[in-house]
Amino acid sequence: MRLFTLVAAACLTGSSWAASVPAELFSPLVASKFLQTAQNVPNPVQYPQYTDRSQGVWQYFPADYWTTGFLPASYYALHTRFASLCPNSSAAQQFLDLGRSLSAPEVALEQHTTVGHDVGFLSFPFVQELAVDSSNQTAVTAVNTFATLLADRFNPIVGCTRSWDTSDPTDFQVIIDNMMNLQVLFDSMALTGNTTLRDIAMSHADKTAQNHIRPDGSSYHVVEYNSTTGDVIRRRTAQGYADNSTWTRGQAWGIYGFANMYRNTNESRYIETARRMASFYLSQVPSDGIVPWDFDAPLDPPRPADSSAAMIATVGLLMLSQQEASLSPSNTTGAQYWSNAAIKLLSDNTAFAWKPEWQSLLSNGTVNNPASPPNNLTGIIYGDYYFVEAGNQLISMGLASCSGNSTSPASPSSSIQPGQQHTSGAPRTRRMWLL
Repeated sequence: MRLFTLVAAACLTGSSWAASVPAELFSPLVASKFLQTAQNVPNPVQYPQYTDRSQGVWQYFPADYWTTGFLPASYYALHTRFASLCPNSSAAQQFLDLGRSLSAPEVALEQHTTVGHDVGFLSFPFVQELAVDSSNQTAVTAVNTFATLLADRFNPIVGCTRSWDTSDPTDFQVIIDNMMNLQVLFDSMALTGNTTLRDIAMSHADKTAQNHIRPDGSSYHVVEYNSTTGDVIRRRTAQGYADNSTWTRGQAWGIYGFANMYRNTNESRYIETARRMASFYLSQVPSDGIVPWDFDAPLDPPRPADSSAAMIATVGLLMLSQQEASLSPSNTTGAQYWSNAAIKLLSDNTAFAWKPEWQSLLSNGTVNNPASPPNNLTGIIYGDYYFVEAGNQLISMGLASCSGNSTSPASPSSSIQPGQQHTSGAPRTRRMWLL
């Protein structure tokens, strides 16, 4: 395997890479807010997706939506934290019970769902349940059923699983987000031994790397194929600023998705793609460290931030760091580079978006800025989920303790306050070599 060693030059402008793990990751508010949300869940069960913009109150939606799995998955993540990382047996059991009860309404989606490719996200709590109880047949059935639903969307001519359904069957649309759904195929393969699921995942990832990722490591949101020829018809965006811009949440999905493909396959092309996407991401983060909704969106009118994109990228960078460390020989320079970058990204965006008085953990998320009206400046359930995951990963990596202490020196926090639009201009300059 070819070993890439990342060496970052010290010529940064704006602020230092040195940063401390934000104490908010382990604040008592994390657990208490999720406990309060569980009490507020409607009956029949609906799930929070985002908050209102003024008071941070969760807005609830029926189960048949792509974000449904994130609330129960958050309870499983907190169970993991209190079961092993920061032991508290009563809290661990409480969060496990909540994860199980709030994932139960998803079972009906095995028979009928409109979320299409996003069944991978729906599988999250069931995969986490199997980590607790591998004999749970309800969870086994859910993972295998969701994997089958995703595999049924695979077109061997295109080489991808279809993302969005269209009225024209020849218009085969694939979005960068779909990299995140491939994990359910590997999870089902582990349960069934069906290696065809692995082949589908790798084909989809290879085509995505070929057609979504630009030479500089940035990404298109949507690629439309002709389903009968496999030819690319169009590259565009649906939630970014422009077809040729880089929507930051999509870029974050890509970092995580390709790093995860390497974790599942050990194929070097996937970690190389994750590195390229991560390098581009970090090169575009403005000098204040706050991730905007789209890296290429103009500053006038002020562009909104997206804390959810920052949290997803953080977890993707931490995964990439762990993979660099696991190489033989270990790429310790690369591992430290990505983990330092992840902590800096996490620290800056937590300082900006932490909102104690809201029902969500974080504010300043952008759901869909091109929507009419724009859906931004909110808390977002998947932003909160990856915030919790970031804390768990940092403890697992020995980079933080349950009290929030970090092995890295502290740096000044952002001066921008929650609820503001993101108006920073030129990105920091950074040089990087791949040797």
